[in-house]
Amino acid sequence: MTRVSIREVGPRDGLQNEDPVPTPAKVELIDVLSGTGVGRIEAVSFVHPKAIPQMADADEVWATITRNPGVRYSALVPNVRGAQRAIAAGFTEVEVVISASDTHNRRNINRGTDESLAELPELIETLHAGDATAELIIATSFGCPYEGDVDPARVASIVDKAVGMGVDRVAFGDTTGMATPRRVRDVLDRVTRDKPLLCHFHNTRGTGLANILTALDLGVTEFDASVGGLGGCPYAPGATGNVATEEVVHMLHDMGYETGIDLDKLVEAAELAQRIVGRELPSGVLRAGPRYRTIA
Repeated sequence: MTRVSIREVGPRDGLQNEDPVPTPAKVELIDVLSGTGVGRIEAVSFVHPKAIPQMADADEVWATITRNPGVRYSALVPNVRGAQRAIAAGFTEVEVVISASDTHNRRNINRGTDESLAELPELIETLHAGDATAELIIATSFGCPYEGDVDPARVASIVDKAVGMGVDRVAFGDTTGMATPRRVRDVLDRVTRDKPLLCHFHNTRGTGLANILTALDLGVTEFDASVGGLGGCPYAPGATGNVATEEVVHMLHDMGYETGIDLDKLVEAAELAQRIVGRELPSGVLRAGPRYRTIA
């Protein structure tokens, strides 16, 4: 039975796109998710509070959660300063984002793609010196809301440069839900497989699960997902949430894939997330329940 690894990104990528929620609520959500069987959780990001005020309490959240020894927790950072904060907090898995499109990178972190790549060796060196791994997430890998289509050759070039710099893992971000199965294939057929690969899909245009199936067919077995479908992108209007974790798990289990996740507990976590943000979340499995739940 093929094992698929899901990284839960709701506590970071999800909540940073909502109105700020209280620290105890963030802690509760992470602790509940830690008990679902999910193997990886992106817990916080270390960014300037003026840029992302929703993550201003990252240190407090990380210091307060109950860490499950069976879960790998990670943090997202935008630069060397963020990497230093993550190491000081004790993280051993860290992600950094660089956009494939120059315009989105400038909107996101105030510099061009080449400028971010120029800083990457120092960032990787900082993380490795602190006994942390460095994962590069290439945002807008499948399209940019400002520039339109992104040439897969450009994405492949960024991968080659990052691998040459010593990055440990590579992820492909569908930042605004512009990916389709065709474009997923175009990118994954082009890039090197020298490092572990992960895909991060949004469901903005309803293609999230189809994109995951395409990536699975191409040999990718690591994916990001967000409980309840939380998420979006603060620098891309209309980019609604990530593909919902419970929808991904529901589909994979029915197809015979193993994730290690208890779907019923995951749905309970999605219910909690919905209460925390105070709005109806887009997950169909949250709304209708798993297919094996029959009417009494």
